[in-house]
Amino acid sequence: MCELPDSTATSGKESDTPARESVSVIYYTDPICSTCWGIEPQLRKLELEYGHHIKVDYRMGGLLPDWSYNSGGISKPSDVASHWDEVSRYYDMPIDGDVWLEDPLDSSYPASIAFKAAQLQGDTNALSFLRVLREMVFLQKKNIANWENLVLAARNVGLDVDQFTTDYQGRAQALFRQDLALARQLGVRGFPTLFFMDQQGKPEKVYGYKPYPVFEHALRKQLPTVTKAAINTSWQHLFTHYPTLTSREFAELAGTDRKQADAYLQQLTDDGQLSKLTTKNGILWIREQTLPGQEAVAAR
Repeated sequence: MCELPDSTATSGKESDTPARESVSVIYYTDPICSTCWGIEPQLRKLELEYGHHIKVDYRMGGLLPDWSYNSGGISKPSDVASHWDEVSRYYDMPIDGDVWLEDPLDSSYPASIAFKAAQLQGDTNALSFLRVLREMVFLQKKNIANWENLVLAARNVGLDVDQFTTDYQGRAQALFRQDLALARQLGVRGFPTLFFMDQQGKPEKVYGYKPYPVFEHALRKQLPTVTKAAINTSWQHLFTHYPTLTSREFAELAGTDRKQADAYLQQLTDDGQLSKLTTKNGILWIREQTLPGQEAVAAR
């Protein structure tokens, strides 16, 4: 997991009660948390199978305020570089740690506040924005603490950039502070942390990197009557729903043997159906979507 430095927060619980026959999930994450990137396959599968029963409330936890950070053997940017390369192999998700050697971030706060600004233009836009931010930092080695990269991500997902800028400088700052305050109340000590809330507001916590059945169990514990939807596993459907997928994400969602996924996706690329971004630790497969004023999200 991605841990907060010297956390002394105490536990609490969210007071809002979820809607009938559904479960509210409070998800504490951070744009630069490698473990949060590592659980994207599990979360995407949970959305496809149980999205009709869950509402996920994305909250920013403030992993890296600045480089006074010291936790888990990481105290400077170069420590993150080797750590990212190591966890990339463990999670089987492409991560290039060289950004911390070439253009290191000084904080995750700008990207976190930018996400809160994106949320003010709707959850769908905000989640697309967060995905693009993660692809930029984990795969393209872009410093997402820099304003120009935040604007590029906003434009890529079709946000109103003028409104985004205004909200970033104003309302989003307060919303981010509220997220940090709730994190302290809930006892969040690192990321990812997910609270599955039952009808009485009692949480079932899932912390850190966990296999898919753990997330499924937490949901079923809070709502035993939950029903699973069948996933349309055709590549066309999956890439329409998610324009970019890593090899492991595709294998998880399509129910395909992981060793066969790369060859299958490469054939689709050779046939002109997909494009790809190759990194030193893996591949991102892309089916382009065009938005007004959109620039390429990933290089070929």
